[in-house]
Amino acid sequence: MLHHISLGVRDIEAAARFYDAALAPLGYVRVWSDIRPGEQNQTVGYGMPGSGDKLAIKQRDGASPPGPGFHLAFAAPSRKAVDAFHEAALRHGGRDNGAPGPRPRYGEHYYAAFVIDPEGHHLEAVINTPA
Repeated sequence: MLHHISLGVRDIEAAARFYDAALAPLGYVRVWSDIRPGEQNQTVGYGMPGSGDKLAIKQRDGASPPGPGFHLAFAAPSRKAVDAFHEAALRHGGRDNGAPGPRPRYGEHYYAAFVIDPEGHHLEAVINTPA
């Protein structure tokens, strides 16, 4: 259903460093970048190597994360990737919002980790297949 999603950020360079690190274990990379230090409306796009963006971060003055109830979940290729996402996110300025592990209330094979990025966006990495 979704083609891509964009998140507003106040500090594009710091946000790009965070997303570069946190998304790498999931197999997502920076697929394009429009970084122009000191200028407005800078953007960075993330997706699978060789593809278009599925997530864009856009520098906007006064940007703030969506309100309660919103979070963005990234598909992970393995449980190990979920663990690595969580670890990388915390190492690069994210805050823990749920350590990696099974979430049986969401499904028999649901394994996820939750973080809050440096700008306050709630993120999840998840795999929902048998171990």
